[in-house]
Amino acid sequence: RIGTAALAVQVVGSNWPKPHYTLLVTGLCRFQILQLLKEKPYPVAEVEQLDRLEQFTNQHKSEEELGELSEQFYKYAVQLVEMLDMSVPAVAKLRRLLDNLPREALPDILTSIIRTSNQEKLQILDAVSLEERFKMTIPLLVRQIEGLKLLQKTRKPKQDDDKRVVAIRPNRRINHIPSTTEDEEEEDDHDDVVMLEKKIRTSSMSEQALKVCLKEIKRLKKMPQSMPEYALTRNYLELMVELPWNKSTKDRLEIRAARILLDNDHYAMEKLKKRVLEYLAVRQLKNNLKGPILCFVGPPGVGKTSVGRSIAKTLGREFHRIALGGVCDQSDIRGHRRTYVGSMPGRIINGLKTVGVNNPVFLLDEVDKLGKSLQGDPAAALLEVLDPEQNHSFTDHYLNVAFDLSQVLFIATANTTATIPPALLDRMEIIQVPGYTQEEKIEIAHRHLIPKQLEQHGLTPQQIQIPQVTTLDIITRYTREAGVRSLDRKLGAICRAVAVKVAEGQHKETKTDRAEVSEGEDCKEHVTEDAKPESISDTADLALPPEMPILIDFHALKDILGPPMYEMEVSERLSQPGVAIGLAWTPLGGEIMFVEASRMDGEGQLTLTGQLGDVMKESAHLAISWLRSNAKRYQLTNASGSFDLLDNTDIHLHFPAGAVTKDGPSAGVTIVTCLASLFSGRLVCSDVAMTGEITLRGLVLPVGGIKDKVLAAHRAGLKRIIIPRRNEKDLEEIAVNVRQDLTFVMASCLDEVLNAAFDGGFAVKPRLERLNSKL
Repeated sequence: RIGTAALAVQVVGSNWPKPHYTLLVTGLCRFQILQLLKEKPYPVAEVEQLDRLEQFTNQHKSEEELGELSEQFYKYAVQLVEMLDMSVPAVAKLRRLLDNLPREALPDILTSIIRTSNQEKLQILDAVSLEERFKMTIPLLVRQIEGLKLLQKTRKPKQDDDKRVVAIRPNRRINHIPSTTEDEEEEDDHDDVVMLEKKIRTSSMSEQALKVCLKEIKRLKKMPQSMPEYALTRNYLELMVELPWNKSTKDRLEIRAARILLDNDHYAMEKLKKRVLEYLAVRQLKNNLKGPILCFVGPPGVGKTSVGRSIAKTLGREFHRIALGGVCDQSDIRGHRRTYVGSMPGRIINGLKTVGVNNPVFLLDEVDKLGKSLQGDPAAALLEVLDPEQNHSFTDHYLNVAFDLSQVLFIATANTTATIPPALLDRMEIIQVPGYTQEEKIEIAHRHLIPKQLEQHGLTPQQIQIPQVTTLDIITRYTREAGVRSLDRKLGAICRAVAVKVAEGQHKETKTDRAEVSEGEDCKEHVTEDAKPESISDTADLALPPEMPILIDFHALKDILGPPMYEMEVSERLSQPGVAIGLAWTPLGGEIMFVEASRMDGEGQLTLTGQLGDVMKESAHLAISWLRSNAKRYQLTNASGSFDLLDNTDIHLHFPAGAVTKDGPSAGVTIVTCLASLFSGRLVCSDVAMTGEITLRGLVLPVGGIKDKVLAAHRAGLKRIIIPRRNEKDLEEIAVNVRQDLTFVMASCLDEVLNAAFDGGFAVKPRLERLNSKL
């Protein structure tokens, strides 16, 4: 019931994130509560003053009473102050206080200066007697002196080392004073800051970063923990310590082992594997090679993301994936400035913190789907990240110091380069990842997809068999894609259906007796020798035992997956004039495209349908203009026999799949062939597809996407493909077995296209020269 009377001098605090205030007071005297008068709204009591400030004037009487105890305290106080640096203003002021102030005030003053716990300070305040106060304060001084002596012994001697006022943790074994939880938390926080400073000094960060961190740690020491900026500064310093400034993994540079690993993980993709092996070879010759910046461009489902993970495993590096699809804020790349509330580093720095090394493999997924908003353009922020001449000093807004990204292997993935800004595209090495052929899909299914699905569904090869013929049926009749995602889903549906039958068979087996089981085994052996199960629906007992393999054939496919979704309709669609097959390129891979034309009586109008773009509409006008100018040459007439093809005749051109937007110049030769078939009444060959841009003079110009288009024609079962002669060089990218199945016709003009598209050619009718008499 003893307290201290004081005057409030200053109140400091805030209400965020929670109300907290600091009160600065000046102590007057000690008092004792005699009677508590009221408690609300604030306590009021009758008190008695225990010590008076006026008694300090009676100095001689006090010295006589205290005697030797006061001298002993003064000696320890002077010894403590002399161990410190007198050049520090606070130490010099403390030394003057020891000489000028009365001895009775020294215990209170020194107790507030030296390192003591709150519990110890309260015990000094409770001590009313001066003698008792001196006796309790002297052990605290001794403890502080011993701590300083120990610290001076352990510190390494440095020239011109600044002496500092160091607070030593109280050794509670001297006075056996119990500490409170609050004191321990304060001491733990102090220890954390000291440990953080030690980590900063021992880290291998750059000189600029170390200078910034030491400056921030000084600010942190002077900052109250109640300030919001304390947590922000501490989080910043912890991030700087955790970043891998010089920590890296050692690359595995064995080219033969890398080739085997890549071949085991992925089938085909020869160009991509070749680039990775080239990087490994150069790394063997030069250790400080900068990481390449690759961009895999191809349709969905061909394995762009998974091959990035496989490259990291081949190199023995850490792997981190950054999804950029839909990102529309440049702060996601560069981070936020620390002046904002809730600021954080960008995804690049955050990824480096996650992997813990400075040479990982970063996969920038879907880089073609970056957005743009009022918060900036993330594609522009990536220019610094993906530029080998700049990324050695990448500056994140949160860090505000340069970080070296030159050892990071960046791999970007995209479905198309059309939506990537030219400046960003110029900084990346583009590697095309085309769609798979049917043969490649069969190999991928039996090497990777089917074993993965069997493992996921708890099945074994002894319970289900999927022959290659069945896999080919799934690829051709139930999926039509450049990748293998739909194929994977179809195989999963088959495994689920088989799992139901296997589970039912095991359930029935548990109900039978052991004798019945043994008799059943004899029967099973007989069935295995005499007959093989053709499908799930044809077997009499659907609940087959697990050891009996369930064979998936065409009938089982129909029961599980339903009727086929795609049919080979090429020959049916070309049973009348005015239909031709073209080849189109889409981000999903190549596709075949049917062009249909019809004519009727009218006023000479050309109607185009099928959601066509401006370039495709211009190709149609080019085609009709070329045919009208060469109608006499090929003897093409309209319904009334006139060589003017649009005389009292309307033409309607339609490109099926009307809901899909189409554009591009490569349908020019297809439109010409379709209209020539319409006006001549002849059928275009059903096994011929074509692509190429036309001019008004009848020339055939090269187009892009030849490989995807050829693969689409191969999947559709076509045999002959007409391509521009200047695209002949692109055929080298196509697999040999695909080229052997197809016949390529190189055309440089429309005459060659028409001769190849029709059976027996499309001969030019000889034109009789008329002699005009001048007589």
